[in-house]
Amino acid sequence: MEEKRLAAIDIGGTTIKMAFLTVGGDIIRKWAIPTDRTDGGTNIVSHIARSFSAELKQDGLTTIDVIAVGVGAPGPADPIEGTISGAVNLGWVNNYPLKKLLEEALELPVFIENDANCAALGEMWRGAGSGTGDLVCITLGTGVGGGVVSKGTIITGVCGSAGEIGHITVVPENGILCNCGRYGCLETVASATGIVNLYKEEGKEATDARTVFAQASKGDEAAKRVIDRCAFYLGLAIGNIANTMNPAKIVVGGGVSKAGDALLLPLEQYVRQFTFPRAMEVLSIEKAMLGNDAGVVGAAYLAKVKTVS
Repeated sequence: MEEKRLAAIDIGGTTIKMAFLTVGGDIIRKWAIPTDRTDGGTNIVSHIARSFSAELKQDGLTTIDVIAVGVGAPGPADPIEGTISGAVNLGWVNNYPLKKLLEEALELPVFIENDANCAALGEMWRGAGSGTGDLVCITLGTGVGGGVVSKGTIITGVCGSAGEIGHITVVPENGILCNCGRYGCLETVASATGIVNLYKEEGKEATDARTVFAQASKGDEAAKRVIDRCAFYLGLAIGNIANTMNPAKIVVGGGVSKAGDALLLPLEQYVRQFTFPRAMEVLSIEKAMLGNDAGVVGAAYLAKVKTVS
């Protein structure tokens, strides 16, 4: 008899990734569907349910073969109430009852969490954070996301806003306007968009962060200065996080992290500069291992800890 499986859903602004996993965290099957943001995102749940049912049927399975469903979604999550707020990219209203709607559509227990928090859980369980229950995961993509894990548990804060690392102020004066409405957030200088903005401040043009890193590798001094500034601001934020949380690992992921040593080497130097020496002694900076699978692996872990004794 086949072992029951965990199901995981990672809801993004353009793509919804889904997967079936073993209780041990191995991916059995994964697939993706486009995110339908029309009509205020009201079609998303029905599209998930339709795809989920089709994949189960393809494997000759029913909902009886699934233990539970873990879900990562953008915006602050209230895991108790099962609601998501601030998911403006999806068109959802505040306190959107995602858990209730998915449980009705899938006829399975559903557990929700912020998507960056799920990525952190995934890296802790099966990725670069394996072996420790104390880590901070930072995702450098179009924006900057974060998840804080302490003793194997996500730190959510009072209203689900803990881990909003992208909105730590690192440029207190004359900073760039952030999407959150404030100025000088880490996201404005360390995300892919932020790196392009810094390059423009140098009087140069680039369509994406990859181009800036490529120019730096060719000796472009302006691009080199941009990467150093990005590493400085990121190192400043990480140093303060390390001094506050004292994690064993800082895991850096997302598209920008693919720059590798060009970013990570200067970053480590700045982290060392801004971190309390005792905290630095036990801290390592790791590149994320799971890539785009981090969210579904973490969502599956969430479902596991809520249901499997």
